[in-house]
Amino acid sequence: MVKLSDKDWNALKKKLSDDGRIDKFILGEPEQEYVTSRGIDILRLHAADFVNKRLAPANPKNDGRQTPTKGHPVFIAQHACGCNDRASLEEFFGIEMGRELTADEAALVVNVILRWIEEHLDS
Repeated sequence: MVKLSDKDWNALKKKLSDDGRIDKFILGEPEQEYVTSRGIDILRLHAADFVNKRLAPANPKNDGRQTPTKGHPVFIAQHACGCNDRASLEEFFGIEMGRELTADEAALVVNVILRWIEEHLDS
């Protein structure tokens, strides 16, 4: 599993903040309830599934529109963290478009999503 260091997380948050993304999205009460009722391990499975199906392919179906902005805590976190489509992955993570994500890159994206969710519970 790819570890996300505090230094890398803070650098990413700065980049996202400068772009206006990270502060634009919040976890509402229903999403927080969803997280607490299911637990972080289930959210990790959901995040990995969404990333592998919607972002990992070289040319994802409906790229740019594949991630809803509401309805699931992982979707909200993806938008807040700049990992909602391949253009955002390229901009914020340096993962170029047109090629499949490696297992380490997909794991990093999942870790970023979960880190944001954990920081935004009860905030």
